[in-house]
Amino acid sequence: MSNDPKKTGLDRKLISPPHEVRGWTQSLECSEQELKAAVKAVGSSAEKVREYLSKK
Repeated sequence: MSNDPKKTGLDRKLISPPHEVRGWTQSLECSEQELKAAVKAVGSSAEKVREYLSKK
């Protein structure tokens, strides 16, 4: 999803909760809690979050 909740499509570079959480949890195959922990640990870069989650 876009960083603008009025736009559609998935912004592949940034994860911007809360309006994108469901889409990202599905895409990354993780829970909302895991996603929030990953964003807190490494920031909102989708690449860094994917890397973080793959190590778990």
